[in-house]
Amino acid sequence: MDYRDIVFIAVAENLSFSKAADNLNISQPAVTKHIKELEIKYNSNLFERKGNKIYLTHKGKVVYNKYKQIEQQYRELEFEIGQLNNNISGDFIIGASSTISQYLIPKTIASFYKRYPKLNIHLVNGNSFDMERLLLDSKIDMAMVENQASQAGIQYKNFLDDELIVVSGKNSVYSKRKNISKIDLLQIPIVLREKGSGTLEVIKEAFLKQNLNFENLNVPIHLGSTESIKNFLLAFDGLAIVSKQAVKTELYSKSLVEIKVKGFSIPRKFRIANKMGHKSRQIELFENFLFQYNF
Repeated sequence: MDYRDIVFIAVAENLSFSKAADNLNISQPAVTKHIKELEIKYNSNLFERKGNKIYLTHKGKVVYNKYKQIEQQYRELEFEIGQLNNNISGDFIIGASSTISQYLIPKTIASFYKRYPKLNIHLVNGNSFDMERLLLDSKIDMAMVENQASQAGIQYKNFLDDELIVVSGKNSVYSKRKNISKIDLLQIPIVLREKGSGTLEVIKEAFLKQNLNFENLNVPIHLGSTESIKNFLLAFDGLAIVSKQAVKTELYSKSLVEIKVKGFSIPRKFRIANKMGHKSRQIELFENFLFQYNF
């Protein structure tokens, strides 16, 4: 890509000339010069200023979306030429939801990197909704999510089974109870993930299927990660619903205790998400590796 295009993308993603200059290690006047040259080239204003902030104009958004597609095509080209030369290289950006990025994918990526050491792998993490949005905006090459909903323009493929389980800290009064009822589950204080979390979405769907009113849960607090929930449980007299994959170590060490709910379970699938249409060779290569990996 032309360097002016790279500068434009940096400004568009930061909505700041100064931050773009810092990221690219160039002066702010140089950034301004490159943007002005692009606006002359396209005979259009690409940014508009409102107060102290800048925003993309409609034409600026069109340019940004096309440039992101071109940027991705450049990465794919570099990767495919590397394959032809038996020297796989280039950038590969994976987005993963919180549970997957923390507890599953790091070891997989490490093994993948051993096989392809000249490939620059970037892992972006956040909740499932955020990863789907980044995918649709062409800011990542593929996403790995834990929600059950489907977004228009995205294809999904299951790659691993998971289960959400009810747990309590070892010092909680509820840790001595091996089983509880559905009514108990609604009444006992419980900590859950934040809005937008794939885990929370799956829990809500499970309650709907079981004819239980999710809104009747006694939820004193929502936390932004499973790690924070695990730490919170150590001093919390209550429960949490978390991925079994995420608490294997704690269940083994008995710092957390699994509590069965009679007639209630929450199975789910971890999924790969790709934009509709063309699938790059990087994605195909990583997907094949993923389905052969022993989690």
